[in-house]
Parts: sequence; C-alpha cells; structure tokens
Amino acid sequence: MLDPRQLEALAAVVEHGGFGPAAQALKLTLAAVSLRIKSLEDQLGQRLLVRGKRVRATPAGQALLGHVKQVRLMEADLLAGLRGGEARAGERWQSLSVAINADSVSSWFLPGVAPLLARQRLLLEIVIDDQDHTHDALKRGDVMGCVTTRADAMRGCVAEPLGVMRYHCVASAAVVQRCRTPRGALSPHKLLAQPAVIFNRKDALQDAFLEQHIGLKQPAYPRHYVPAVESFETAIELGLGWGMVPEQHLPKHPTLTELLPGATVDVALYWQHWAHEPPSAQRLTAAVKAAARERLAPLAAA
Repeated sequence: MLDPRQLEALAAVVEHGGFGPAAQALKLTLAAVSLRIKSLEDQLGQRLLVRGKRVRATPAGQALLGHVKQVRLMEADLLAGLRGGEARAGERWQSLSVAINADSVSSWFLPGVAPLLARQRLLLEIVIDDQDHTHDALKRGDVMGCVTTRADAMRGCVAEPLGVMRYHCVASAAVVQRCRTPRGALSPHKLLAQPAVIFNRKDALQDAFLEQHIGLKQPAYPRHYVPAVESFETAIELGLGWGMVPEQHLPKHPTLTELLPGATVDVALYWQHWAHEPPSAQRLTAAVKAAARERLAPLAAA
C-alpha cells in the first residue's frame, strides 16, 4: 500500500517547486518532507524527483502525481455526495487542472464551462500552451485533461474529437497593400519581406499557411513574438505584420483584411482526459464537449 502522507509530500514538492516551500505548505520540517520522499523512493526502488534549481518529477513520479490528483478529486466528490450532491455555499471548492491553447480559452472554452464552474464550485488551473504541445502536461500528470491536436489517446487516457478551429491569414490594410503586386495579387516575395506576428516559438500556423496555400516549406522571414492573445491581435491591427487569427475573433477586428481570401488553416482539436474520471472531472468533460459542439466547426468540415 502506498502511504498517503508520502504521496502528499511528493505532490507538494512538485507543486510548490521545492522541498522548502513544500515543508511550509505541509507545516512540516524540511527533514520530515525529505524523509517521506526518500522512504517512498526506497519502497518503489526508483527515483521520483529530479533535484535541481526547480524540482521536477521523473516519469515514475509523474505517474504517482496523476494518481494523487485522481484520489483528491474522488475524495472531494465522495464528500460532496454524502452532503447531498450539488455543491452548496460554504463548502470547499474543488480544483481541476487543464492544459489549453490560448485561442481556445477565450473563444469557446471558458464561455462554455463557466456555468458548470459556478454551479459545482469548481476552480480551474489553466496551463496555456500551443495545441501541439498541451498533451505534454497531461503526460506529466500536471493536468487531468487537455485540448490538443493529438488524436491518438495516450496511455490511460481517452481522446475525444471536439471540432475545428479555422484560422485566417490577416493584416492591416497598409501591410496587405505592401504584399500585393500592382495588379492586386498576393506576392510571396513581398509577403516574406514583411514581418509575421507569431504567438510564440511553438506556433507553426503561419508556416502551415505558407506551405498549404503558397507552396513554401518553412521559408525565412522576419518575426515578432507576442505571447498574449489580445496583444497579439493588437500588434497585427497596428500594422506590425501579418498573422493567423481564429475565425471566432475576426468580428472584433473589422479593420483586418485577409491576404489570401478564402485560404484558411483548419486545426482539428481533441479533448484528451483520464480514462477513469471522478464525477467532477466527468462533468467538466461533458461541458467541454458541449461547448465545442456549439462553437467549433465539426471535424467533418475540415
């Protein structure tokens, strides 16, 4: 049997980033936390933590962290059920961790799950990452679910189709004019002479646009990196460069113009989550799927 005190010590060290902060959170001495971790590692016969400037979990440690999160949720759901089901004022809030791409958070995810969060007294810890990389947080055991482009389910997880986010390549009128030939056609040479506005270094949407619609595979061009959705879209409006904006956001930016009208990049999204979910996580999964059905294009349209 695994000792729950040792598991909580492991979780605290990872969640708080070190042994000292974990000891403070658990109201234990540093030596006591270290002893619990060592005893757990000795029992399992393998290292669970990589010690360094910021402590992180090994693959074995990640598996145990996922177990700890599931146990916490199951206990909270059990207590809520014993008190009569739906959460009531004054009861403890439950926390759920998810990994989502920034565009999804603002455009459909939060509007879709907000009623559930308030009704069930659920707290979200949202990890923001590119949709091609959010599954890494699920694999590490940091989150219970993620919005991802990965269709194949990871071990112990289920991958459910959500829908398609459609992106348009847009810019200010002045930038669009600089990218066109005298006859008004898009000039690839002129386009690549203009900076692109990119969310972060993991963002490959602009490269996908260039390859799919212009036939250029990862060409060189100047780039601005603006890792915040509102600031990213503002940078495009200000004429700093061209960029990929989700279709749901375009009504907020009427001054932006498509560089190649009708040429879009469709990104298929999936909800990966634990195969065996506690009731609170099941309710979140249902809300995520319902929100996606309402706000995303169906996968068949991709």
